[in-house]
Amino acid sequence: MAGTVRTPRRSRVPRVTLNSDGQPHPLINALAIFTLVVGLVSFVLGLVIRNAPSVDSLGMAILTAVTGLVSLVVGLCAQMVSATREERVIIVTGMIAGFVGLALGLAHGGFS
Repeated sequence: MAGTVRTPRRSRVPRVTLNSDGQPHPLINALAIFTLVVGLVSFVLGLVIRNAPSVDSLGMAILTAVTGLVSLVVGLCAQMVSATREERVIIVTGMIAGFVGLALGLAHGGFS
């Protein structure tokens, strides 16, 4: 008889995971999240020193350049050992944000 056996409904909310291969990678996941967070911090600081000239521009420029450089270096190392596509997407996003922050920090006097 049709309809007597109930099948479990699939959730409409997709599962977000960085381990699509089914194996845990805690160190690489932590490096990916670190790269993303530090890259976004560098990006936001770069936008702040670009749009608000009244802030202490030299100190902020150095901080922006340092966080951007850290994001790039950690991101490049994590990219070499990453195992899944999802990890690589997070890492590259953080590296791009860190690069923009580094460029804006250098343009406003960081490391000079």
